[in-house]
Amino acid sequence: MKIQNVVIRPFDAATDTEILSGIWFDASLLAHGFIGKQRLAEQRQLIKTQYLPKAETWVACIKGEPVGFISLLDRFIGGIFVAPRQQGQGIGRKLISHAMGLKDALSLEVYTRNEQAARFYAALGFQEVSRRPVDDHGLPFENARLHLNGQSNFRKD
Repeated sequence: MKIQNVVIRPFDAATDTEILSGIWFDASLLAHGFIGKQRLAEQRQLIKTQYLPKAETWVACIKGEPVGFISLLDRFIGGIFVAPRQQGQGIGRKLISHAMGLKDALSLEVYTRNEQAARFYAALGFQEVSRRPVDDHGLPFENARLHLNGQSNFRKD
């Protein structure tokens, strides 16, 4: 089922930080459970204090309530997360489409163990350009770097 009434708006630190860090945490437990709940809880604090304030973040809302977000560092997607109960309804696709409209080309890194995300990005037209055996914290979680070049390569449906 696709949700049609998704509004994408700019991040508001005063009202969104706690809600978005909660969406990040819940979605990360589902997608990145292999990292461990304790480490994810520690990373949630960094999401609140460093990543959200420093990134260009766009919030997907349904009936005014945040249900997902995408954070951009220029053309790099630092994070895209959708509340678990809302996944599979086209919200992530709408967030990527919004970012493509702003940036024209995008790149990101995805844990290779997160097969659902890897399939999602491949379905949108992202191409793998490299891999590395460790994550940003030096832990042994392989990451793939993906790139989407231009609107003509973006698959909206």
